[in-house]
Amino acid sequence: MERTARIASVETAQTRSGNTRYVVRDDEGHEYTTFRPTIGSEAAKHEGERARITFHEEERNGFHNVYLDAIEPASEPELSAGSGDTDPDEVAWRTAVEAAPWLIGTSEAKRKVAPEELYNRLEPFKEMVAEDIRGDTPADGEDETP
Repeated sequence: MERTARIASVETAQTRSGNTRYVVRDDEGHEYTTFRPTIGSEAAKHEGERARITFHEEERNGFHNVYLDAIEPASEPELSAGSGDTDPDEVAWRTAVEAAPWLIGTSEAKRKVAPEELYNRLEPFKEMVAEDIRGDTPADGEDETP
């Protein structure tokens, strides 16, 4: 299995037999274990960063174990912390879609809304949100007061 996540912590512990156990936790609370020093030290290099995690799961003696098989830097670019989406139009469309029930007049669908009608109601709202995000000035004749 594979997952991409931010590595929250990497801890080491000595087992009774003298082996080193590496426990890797991601930011979603998943925990992975490995006894391989190369994988454990590689995981430590990615602490605090996004990484692609390859793992497998086993049931052993009534316990569910998740073993770390490999870890490498995440291939997709990461947005800076707190920045969210950077494209105002993308953010505006998401906002418009979330507001759709109120823009069409009800949170409970009483009838199907044709795609053209839905677009015609969402698109002007989306444009207003995008302009607000960009900080665009209102067009001539529009009120600037809040």
